[in-house]
Amino acid sequence: MQIALLQLNLTVGDLVGNAGRIEQAARQAAACGADLAVTSELALLGYPPRDLLLDPAFVARAAGVGADLARALRGVLPVLVGTVVPSDGGRPLANAAVLLAGGECRVAARKVLLPTYDVFDEDRYFEPGKTVQPLDLARQSLGVHICEDGWNDREFWPVQRYHRDPVEELVTAGAGLLINLSASPYYRGVQSFRERLLGHTARRHRLPLLYVNQVGGNDELLFDGCSCAFGPDGGLVARARSFEPDLLVVDTEALSGHCSPVFAGEAEVWEALVMGTADYVRKCGFRQALVAFSGGIDSALTLAVASAALGPANVLAVLMPSPYSSPGSIDDSLALAANLGVETLKLPIAPAMDAFEQILSHSFAGYSADITEENLQARIRGTLMMALSNKFGRLVLTTGNKSETAVGYNTLYGDTAGALAVISDLYKGEVYRLAHWLNRDRELIPASILTKPPSAELRPGQRDSDSLPPYDALDSILRLLIEQNRTPEQIEAAGHDPATVRRVLQLVDRAEFKRRQLPPGLRVSPRAFGIGWRQPIAAHKAI
Repeated sequence: MQIALLQLNLTVGDLVGNAGRIEQAARQAAACGADLAVTSELALLGYPPRDLLLDPAFVARAAGVGADLARALRGVLPVLVGTVVPSDGGRPLANAAVLLAGGECRVAARKVLLPTYDVFDEDRYFEPGKTVQPLDLARQSLGVHICEDGWNDREFWPVQRYHRDPVEELVTAGAGLLINLSASPYYRGVQSFRERLLGHTARRHRLPLLYVNQVGGNDELLFDGCSCAFGPDGGLVARARSFEPDLLVVDTEALSGHCSPVFAGEAEVWEALVMGTADYVRKCGFRQALVAFSGGIDSALTLAVASAALGPANVLAVLMPSPYSSPGSIDDSLALAANLGVETLKLPIAPAMDAFEQILSHSFAGYSADITEENLQARIRGTLMMALSNKFGRLVLTTGNKSETAVGYNTLYGDTAGALAVISDLYKGEVYRLAHWLNRDRELIPASILTKPPSAELRPGQRDSDSLPPYDALDSILRLLIEQNRTPEQIEAAGHDPATVRRVLQLVDRAEFKRRQLPPGLRVSPRAFGIGWRQPIAAHKAI
């Protein structure tokens, strides 16, 4: 049997557009000789649809568009499509795979395991499937299952998250081929883990296994594609491309297909950020962006990503020097823009600083200058960026990194003002590593940006180290806390100074009110700030 895995870049809520992409890919699959085509999870709706699922009119339109798609594909080939169907009790909807064949829609599988951890909240919307049953098609018994249903193998995990294993149930019921429809979000290194899990499942049950994933960025979630197939021995036999749409046809008897390479290291993260930035801007209905650049490493990397994602002609780099901006920073900024081929705009903010000082002089009489005046500079810049955004119809891309975001080393309504936080899930050290990787063939980011001490340049002689621990130590502490959920005692036992650990943890807790107001950031780590991070603001946490 020739099965085509339709790895598509889908837009959440775009029912007609998604159906058109599925139809076009299915016709291409038929032209390649496929007997069956398979989409990713909830492909018709785009994943994740979130509270669109609570809108009865949207759900009704999805059913109608699905029926239209089935009729359009009559006589082309059968297609397994991820969509929603009415449940048989409890919550009104089920996350399902529907077979479109002969102009009709037939439910092939309902998702059994509904994840409610990290970025997932499927129990909010769906009723779990009660039973599983193989799909009989063309004298084949297909074990169709959806994403999480394939992630609970008791022989792979030390502790199972759920009591049921739908794959094991499908095999017991006679499935001879396993097919998983997924919408599996990207984070650094996830494909290697997926392939270990999927290969183990195929080997354990001695059955071929096909896995199809969506690709593209939907808000902060990125999807890397990498749809793949495994033989009964658990060996990888085919893999689709990373970070771009693809059509992967797998011969399930010969167990053959094209095997694309995967990106690794900094190249993988770069591809994810470029894809996510391009899709966010495009899917929000824009083509162009603004980046405030200062001559620092964070704005330099953000500008490079934006240029690659949107094209240099669609990016405007805005330089807003203050009296504290060093000549070197201005020169570095202009050199970077020239290297990227990006247009620049220079807006000195000294007049605005003077105006604010005059307006506030009476109210601030008797008070010494402090962080208030520093934050005003950032907020002047934020106001200017949003004015340019309104006037020119361009999205503002913010430049803060994960280290700063974690400890609140940013200014609300200043450098945090914008539509998308491109590098907000990269620690400071990762920003430097990615920048060095970007310079591997030629000096795109000026060397002086990579070597000078980090500084916000909001007062004379300021350095980040005046307010924060060294970034190497800070990043290590934050990674242990955020991604590994370590206790203060465990972080100290890893070799960190106890006073520094306590201080960093206090900063993280106090900054939650800021993080709640930040623009969405592209997720590239196992745990990012955003929908997978749910901490209270008004709380007292003993440290």
